[in-house]
Amino acid sequence: MSVPEGLDRITVTGITAYGYHGLLPHEREQGQPFVVDVALGLDLTVAAETGGLDASVHYGTLSERVADAITSDPVDLIETLALRIVRICFGFEPVQWASVTVHKPHAPIPVTFSDVAVTIERSRT
Repeated sequence: MSVPEGLDRITVTGITAYGYHGLLPHEREQGQPFVVDVALGLDLTVAAETGGLDASVHYGTLSERVADAITSDPVDLIETLALRIVRICFGFEPVQWASVTVHKPHAPIPVTFSDVAVTIERSRT
């Protein structure tokens, strides 16, 4: 995960909420925990110099919005959920770049595994 040159980073990892995403009927009925890591690229100079939160991102608000995205509107693919969360990140004006990783640690895979994750990175154009 590489923030474009000239941008600073805010990172929130391990945002966990229960969702009902997946292709299989039991995933939609029983649900499972999803874990999201978010990294934001933005210029934090003004926020650092002035203490003004409007030049940064309130990571509590960001985390609540991510958790809401996990718990609402089930989708078939975690790719769709990751893109939904990227769009939430760009709802914060200072954000110029975002990387979102959605982990599905209890994916229905018939072999032993540690994690399944999808990462989507986007820049504001």
